[in-house]
Amino acid sequence: MSVHRYIIVGGVAGGMSAAARLRRLDESASIIVLERGNYVSFANCGLPYYVSGEIEAEDALLLQTPASLAASLNLEVRVGHEVVALDASKHQVKVATPSGEEVLEYDTLILSPGAVASRPPIEGLDHPRVHTLRTIDDARKLEKAAGLGGTAVVLGAGFIGLEGAEALAHRGLDVHVVEFAPHVLPPLENELATLVRQEMRAMGMAVRESVGASKIDDEGGRALVHLNNGETITADTVVLATGVTPDTALFAEAGVVCERGFIVVDAHGKTNVEDVYAVGDATLSKDAITKKDRPNQLAGPANRAGRLVADALGPRGARDIPTVLGTAILRMGKLTAAMTGANRGALEDAGISYTTIHVHPANHAGYFPGGTQMHLIVHIDPTTGRILGAQGVGQDGVDKRIDVLATAIRGGLTAADLIDIDLCYSPPFGSAKDPITMIGFVADNVLSEQTSLWYPEQLEWARSSALVLDVRTAKEFATGHLPEAVNIPHVELRGRLEEVRALAGDRPIAVMCQSGVRSYIAHRILAGNGFTSQTLSGGMLTLRAWLGDEASTVLTATV
Repeated sequence: MSVHRYIIVGGVAGGMSAAARLRRLDESASIIVLERGNYVSFANCGLPYYVSGEIEAEDALLLQTPASLAASLNLEVRVGHEVVALDASKHQVKVATPSGEEVLEYDTLILSPGAVASRPPIEGLDHPRVHTLRTIDDARKLEKAAGLGGTAVVLGAGFIGLEGAEALAHRGLDVHVVEFAPHVLPPLENELATLVRQEMRAMGMAVRESVGASKIDDEGGRALVHLNNGETITADTVVLATGVTPDTALFAEAGVVCERGFIVVDAHGKTNVEDVYAVGDATLSKDAITKKDRPNQLAGPANRAGRLVADALGPRGARDIPTVLGTAILRMGKLTAAMTGANRGALEDAGISYTTIHVHPANHAGYFPGGTQMHLIVHIDPTTGRILGAQGVGQDGVDKRIDVLATAIRGGLTAADLIDIDLCYSPPFGSAKDPITMIGFVADNVLSEQTSLWYPEQLEWARSSALVLDVRTAKEFATGHLPEAVNIPHVELRGRLEEVRALAGDRPIAVMCQSGVRSYIAHRILAGNGFTSQTLSGGMLTLRAWLGDEASTVLTATV
């Protein structure tokens, strides 16, 4: 009986998961893992926390070594071995090794080449003060640079950029974050990104949005970063975090079909080339909501895909690699930001209709000490109530709620179904009406037309074509309000309906309060008395966050 020869190109999440699963399925197979770096299995997601000093020992990042993998799984792991060519017709790969080139034959080839840090067209990226954060070696160099203190410039405010910025701020550096997109953490909705930006500033970071770097010069050994708004920043450390590029060029040259550089695979990880499979950061995944192919560079899906590819190669076969929700989370100072499913931009690009719900509940019962406010956004199908995406920012409890919503999406629950989920409740942990339940209540009200919403992006409509009715208390109103707004607290509304009728005339009424609860009550009063009204989704909390730095110029305060 012949021995099946597997060669896996690249380790870490997808490649090593495939290798480990293959061994469990076939004790006799020959399994060789080729890793061009020095580390085949390390905690890539832990690198920023090594730089920050929270993970003190570098060895803690090393999950497995070639020796441990050989001992436990009988895998032949070769580090310092880089595949430089693929001849699919001969089932061969050419490998550059420490002792020269060699050619290896395979029966099945699994590609897990990962991605490399993108290099935008910025002159001077080879300056010695410029760092990336993708590998153990990168983290080691950046940790050493952080120990010298001074000023750091982080180019890019995606997940890696923000994690790197937080790590450097934790080490006491003067951190400047530069993001070309309109706001930090671009996948996050604007009104939530504002909260992250405010936290960054509270931590002492300088944040520049809608700005990019154009050039890096040397200034006495330090890096002089030129921005496209005319500013310059002299930095001791520069972190390049402008995204990643799939490392697939040599496989594309060998006939593996790629789109935008990413390997195209079927539901079992198979490429267009016979006996060649692919997993991980270098592949395209099917989006669960939009059904579009997109990269999904997250460790969890890569690990699961590696296992499923191995299963597909075994005698039992495998279920399909699941579509992806892109569930992700980030810590920034005291805040957590998390997301799952599609955001507004993805929904609009895909032509999918949606309704957005904003809620601002406490993480646990309000009467129990230590409660903090969360800010949650959920996009739903306006007809069926299908949950299309969700995001949240807050100090505590955001991770739990986004995980529940990710599970609900995967399970096919509608937003109204959220009302019926039995969740843990005790005052230190939640509320009798959990934030998830509250999302369900609001969604059900919207879907059943018990309420009608307006949004911050409709602000000009409200100010020019509606009566803006602010139903907060007079004290709250004085802290900041729209200049056109009329203040009638919701507890006074029933006795002042004729006043509202005279003020509104034939205009609709745009109701607002602090978080959306009292304006909903007001809306029901108005609707029950023949008025046409809508309530501001999420209230003043959402409006202020949507306006961001412009809030002080748009809103009027009298205290």
